[in-house]
Amino acid sequence: MAEYEHILVKRDDATVTITMNRAARRNSLSEAHLAELLAAFEETAATDATGVVLAGAGPVFSAGHDFGDVASRDLEGVRRLLTLCTRLMRTMESVPQVVIARVHGLATAAGCQLVASCDLAVAAASAGFALPGGKGGWFCHTPAVPVARAIGRKRLMELALTGDVIDAATALEWGLVNRVVPDEDLDAAVAELLARATRGSRASKALGKQTLYAQLDRPEADAYAIAVEVMAAASQTPSAREGMASFLEKRKPEWPD
Repeated sequence: MAEYEHILVKRDDATVTITMNRAARRNSLSEAHLAELLAAFEETAATDATGVVLAGAGPVFSAGHDFGDVASRDLEGVRRLLTLCTRLMRTMESVPQVVIARVHGLATAAGCQLVASCDLAVAAASAGFALPGGKGGWFCHTPAVPVARAIGRKRLMELALTGDVIDAATALEWGLVNRVVPDEDLDAAVAELLARATRGSRASKALGKQTLYAQLDRPEADAYAIAVEVMAAASQTPSAREGMASFLEKRKPEWPD
């Protein structure tokens, strides 16, 4: 893995952990930090890893955009920054690996956007989530995009308009995270869920993940049209053939990938 200034990247077996490492800035997302996160996900996508853990060093997960970086920018500069951030979020959805957020402390604004853009999320009981622009001067327009798709309209409107922090239990109830666990159990819970989510054929899961995102926000008829064609084509792959054969032959599968 490459060397970075603002993040740490470590691989253990089939799992890559990407840790935001700007604790003194509450892991706020400057242009340089976003660019390194994007590079790390793109680099990981090209490997045979099966899972990615996104974590934050220090007391919080991420405080969102770095206002020190934003404040001096003109319109085109802010547009470039937000476009880079959007590219990162879309890349997290498109990489073949299962991406899971390990959330502790606060995840606010674009930090909350990161959580919503991961495939899965596990939060410590002490974690909190917010789109604070609603009570400030710069509304959380782009962070609201994936958050809305995770929690629905009414809950999104409450989160975005009030700007208030919701606790981990509320985030679980609303569908922003998959699990809430005692703080001391966070790493174990992340590893357990990721292990279950990465079982089976790597190629099959990668195609499945990408197809799920492709159909999620389309009308039902369009979603079925996409799903039917992809699933039919996938039935002819070596992974699908092995999965069906092992089931019929009552044996453990031997995945070709």
